Amino acid sequence: MRAFFVQIKCELGKSYQVANAIADAEIASEIFSTAGEFDLMVKFYLSEDEDIGHFIAQKVQTVPGIRDTFTVVTFKAF
Repeated sequence: MRAFFVQIKCELGKSYQVANAIADAEIASEIFSTAGEFDLMVKFYLSEDEDIGHFIAQKVQTVPGIRDTFTVVTFKAF
């Protein structure tokens, strides 16, 4: 499995609804609220043969209330 993180900027006042929608979809490992430029940081796992870009476009960016995303691809956990 390959881990990656997505920082999510939500429409104003929608961060809890977005977090709940992602949790209800059961696609994320962990969901964190954050301060700063982005409202949420979400950890996902995909198998090596799955396309991260396609997953983000189809499963994450389609959640109502999301305004922008920033994906961080990871390599090795220590």
